[in-house]
Amino acid sequence: MSITHSSAMLAKHAGIEARIEVESRRPAPDMMLISQLKKQKLRIKEALARL
Repeated sequence: MSITHSSAMLAKHAGIEARIEVESRRPAPDMMLISQLKKQKLRIKEALARL
């Protein structure tokens, strides 16, 4: 894969991490949303590992 693609994936991974952090700090975090975001983050991490 190209460097541009991996950079985009890293940026997306960081964005998802930020969304998880924000949601976790809310008084009543949406655990379903957090779970979905963590799964997305894991899929990106796995894709990056295959590069």
